[in-house]
Amino acid sequence: MSLFVPRFDDTVVVRDAEAEVVGRAPTTVKLLADSSASGGALSTVRVTLAEGADGAVPHVHHNSAEMFFLLDGAAEFLSGDDVVCAAPGDLIVVPPDRPHAFAAAPGSPADILIVITPGVERFEYFRHLQRIRLGEVTRESLLEVQELYDNHFLKSDAWAGRRR
Repeated sequence: MSLFVPRFDDTVVVRDAEAEVVGRAPTTVKLLADSSASGGALSTVRVTLAEGADGAVPHVHHNSAEMFFLLDGAAEFLSGDDVVCAAPGDLIVVPPDRPHAFAAAPGSPADILIVITPGVERFEYFRHLQRIRLGEVTRESLLEVQELYDNHFLKSDAWAGRRR
């Protein structure tokens, strides 16, 4: 087992009112701290989903674990072939190379704090998603940046079949 020791000198403080928000309902992402702010220790965002809205389609990260903490509402999470329902206060940690996805549960909004560790510069990934929503770039353009953001898309029968 290797140990990653992040190197940064200053405490990271992100004021709610100053955090950049990307997107709008049904999916908004508040950019909190990117990898460069924490010496590579973590990247963190807050995702707010309207009732039943999708958060992320099935994907894996080869080099990072991802933590989801449900602040409010109800959410569904894919982890491998399992779909887990979460309530406020629930924590889910997905290891590297494990397929995962998330969405607000049907009939409920969701407010989720997400931390990826070790960190990956991900803010530009979320800005890229916004450019897709605005029609500035194609959805297929995500395939070109999978390696850059360690975000590799895949299919999941378990996730596709969860709401049938």
